[in-house]
Amino acid sequence: MENHVKEILFTKEEIDTMVLQIGKQIAKDYKGKDLMLICVLKGANVFMSDLMKAIDIPVEIDFISASSYGHSTVSSGVVKFLKDTDSSVEDKHVILVEDLVDTGLTLNYLLKNFRNRDAASVEACTLLDKPERRTVDVDVKYKGFNIPDEFIVGYGIDYAEKYRNLPYIATLKPEVYAD
Repeated sequence: MENHVKEILFTKEEIDTMVLQIGKQIAKDYKGKDLMLICVLKGANVFMSDLMKAIDIPVEIDFISASSYGHSTVSSGVVKFLKDTDSSVEDKHVILVEDLVDTGLTLNYLLKNFRNRDAASVEACTLLDKPERRTVDVDVKYKGFNIPDEFIVGYGIDYAEKYRNLPYIATLKPEVYAD
């Protein structure tokens, strides 16, 4: 697996520091409020797990599955909602937790969808932001790292369901994912 990595962009230690900073800010911003984190599966699961531990106020969690990628490295432009929350978001302060904001299509769809469910507020948090790929203007309140327009893996993010278990975030060698 290591021989497929082109370059490590962020080490485990850099990620841990960033997650702690975001968690502290969220705890400050939502102190005394009914907070719900909603993890966008599968890519954000590792980030969400660490993030919720860095938030020192009561927090409810839930999970959804939505994608515009399928097994491709390029967004299809069509968002598919595969799994919804198990709990209502009504009157809760919702933060959608994403692994990567790329085109913005999926997150834009999810923000609109959850804002129509009578939540007290709906914001977004992402581990990684790839602003040069954005095709839809989308507001992300909490951001981890900006990344280059390259295919990345690790820390929950996959290529063809592999590499999620890398403890860091890295780019893959093009020959690994070239068609």
